Amino acid sequence: MPKRRPGASSGEPDSGLSSVGGSGVPSPVSIVAPENSTEEVKEEPKYSFKNVAFQHSKKTNNKKRAWRSLKQIITLERALPWGKDAVHFSTIDALPSYKPPKKYSDISGLPAKYTDPQTKLFYANSEEFKTIRTLPSDIVAGYLALRRASNPVG
Repeated sequence: MPKRRPGASSGEPDSGLSSVGGSGVPSPVSIVAPENSTEEVKEEPKYSFKNVAFQHSKKTNNKKRAWRSLKQIITLERALPWGKDAVHFSTIDALPSYKPPKKYSDISGLPAKYTDPQTKLFYANSEEFKTIRTLPSDIVAGYLALRRASNPVG
């Protein structure tokens, strides 16, 4: 005698699969894998940069570690006897930049695309150029001194 689903009519044989909410979609419980099926066992890839013997310090010790700020690290480094060639946080000097320095207008401070060939002042637009051409030479020399540029106007 065939099995019947609960709620199924008496004339309808059961197919062995139960559906979710009567939608005709088999429920995950009713799907059974065959006994002779072979399952592929996927191994986790072993990465060369991972140390298998690594144990995190919090797992091995019950102590909580206090984090140090940069100021504390620098203070501790200054107290230690370092050689003259040692490199640490307080001695690192930056190399000179390979990028050209940005130019800003001597009049407005906006990014300047242009340089006046006569006075060597930087300017951003035509209005500033008109203003630069009307400036006396001592004011131009003052702008160049502020920028630490040589004074070509004499």
